[in-house]
Amino acid sequence: MYQNINKIYHAAIYVRLSKEDGDISSSAKLESNSISNQKALILDFLKDKKDIEVVSVRVDDGYSGSNFERPAFQAMLEDIRRGIVDCIVVKDLSRFGREYIDSGKYIERLFPALGVRFIAINDNYDSLKGKNQADEIIIPFKNLINDAYCRDISIKIRSNLEIKRKKGECVTPFVAFGYRKTKTDKHKLEIDPSAGSVVQDIFKMKLQGMSQDAIANRLNELGILSPFEYKISSGSHYETGFRQKEQALWSSVTVRRILENEVYIGNLVQGKRTTPNHKVKQTYVKPEDDWIRIEKNHEPLVSDRDFEIVQRLLGMDTRTSPDQKQVYLLSGIAVCADCGAPMTRKVSTVAGKKYAYYLCSTNKETKRCSSHRIPEKDLEDAVLVMLKQHIQNILHLKRVLEFVGTVPFQEINMKKLQDRLEKKKQETERCKELRMMLYSDMKEGIVSKEDYVELHAAYGKRLKNAEESIRAIQKEMDSELEKADNANTWLDYFVKYQDIEELSRTVVVELIRQIRVYDKKNIEITFDFDDCYQTLLSQLPAMGVDTVIDDDNNLQVKVKEVV
Repeated sequence: MYQNINKIYHAAIYVRLSKEDGDISSSAKLESNSISNQKALILDFLKDKKDIEVVSVRVDDGYSGSNFERPAFQAMLEDIRRGIVDCIVVKDLSRFGREYIDSGKYIERLFPALGVRFIAINDNYDSLKGKNQADEIIIPFKNLINDAYCRDISIKIRSNLEIKRKKGECVTPFVAFGYRKTKTDKHKLEIDPSAGSVVQDIFKMKLQGMSQDAIANRLNELGILSPFEYKISSGSHYETGFRQKEQALWSSVTVRRILENEVYIGNLVQGKRTTPNHKVKQTYVKPEDDWIRIEKNHEPLVSDRDFEIVQRLLGMDTRTSPDQKQVYLLSGIAVCADCGAPMTRKVSTVAGKKYAYYLCSTNKETKRCSSHRIPEKDLEDAVLVMLKQHIQNILHLKRVLEFVGTVPFQEINMKKLQDRLEKKKQETERCKELRMMLYSDMKEGIVSKEDYVELHAAYGKRLKNAEESIRAIQKEMDSELEKADNANTWLDYFVKYQDIEELSRTVVVELIRQIRVYDKKNIEITFDFDDCYQTLLSQLPAMGVDTVIDDDNNLQVKVKEVV
């Protein structure tokens, strides 16, 4: 039965379309055609309804129906609270929402309590007419179906995105600063020349000893747009919760994020965050083992070598003094040989003259270790001398390898693997031969049937083990061949500094892992690739080369024969 027949209802037309519906038109249009069609259908329905007056049209274009945190929907609720709206008209229940519990809560409890009339045209539902027995079953059932549809769509979308990630396709709407999506394939990345050069400069500045704060300040001084502002200037509709000022500036946090992002060495890492399901929108970080990492997926902006050094620097406790933009030459590299704490640089003034020296930071703070005090210049001079000597040893070693290097030292391992492979192949042939002989012996009555079964199984097991060993050896050989091309590249990192005359922060972080200070006369340096250096020295005798390190750390070699 109709109620309040003379009442005029003030209606809000509500229309919604989600991205998952696949009907969003190009960004050049203000709204999709489906949104227009929904409006047209509702207005056509209302044109002869004398008791309904349209006061607003609320549009959520591109919002999922799985939750009700939609801007236009929330604005409509606010109109209801303020008494502006007391009727809602939608095309059908699925446009109103696809969440079973909340849809029922609004339709069956909240709207009746607030005196709001609800009309779903295609579902032939009007709350003013009252509920019949069929409505009490059909309406909740339709909401349940809409909920199930939303869940099904969510599962399909997640599965599709997972496949794309594993294929190395970029599925994020916004890409890392320094890259852009190619015009021919929106899932592929290419270098953005303008932003890419900024990224490369950031890594160079870090290698030169600048802190993240100093790098950020330098970029702001040069007027270089931050990633957020750059995206906005490029016409992107990018949003962030980190913006605090009218113009987003570079910060140490932004710089560190760039320095830590392996996208710049060509690796595409996706699927870091997810939601529990399609109804809960709060994201959480997945375990790193579940991330999808595709290595060398696109052109890198930074070399693997520079990236590895920068990660090492980020892990060091290096700070700059208030009046300095760069860390000191040996900051984070020089450590106390006894307690392992970083050596701290300190300046003392005596008779108006300043003296800089390094001392153990533990001693400075707690006196629980001796000072290991050493003048800054003495330490830097000693490091330079030892570094130059090590580079000379590397040069000498490289010349030796070129002289006897008709066979690279990797082939020593390859020869060992080849010998093992041949033995295993011989073993498989022998097992096959014994099994054939065993059958003949059983036929001739030399062995019983029971012995034949037992021995045949034993030979079969030996054969299977030998074949598995062959596959493992071949895999190891393939790995050795892959490493062979890059085995000696580390030598060139030192060779390029063969004419070095003074230390720089870049040289120190590239070539030195650690400097242990015992006292003012004794230091010990661990050079980068020390393990490769020692391994090469140990392999030279097998190539007919004897090596000796003399008291002055000079490498002495004697070639016995050319292998």
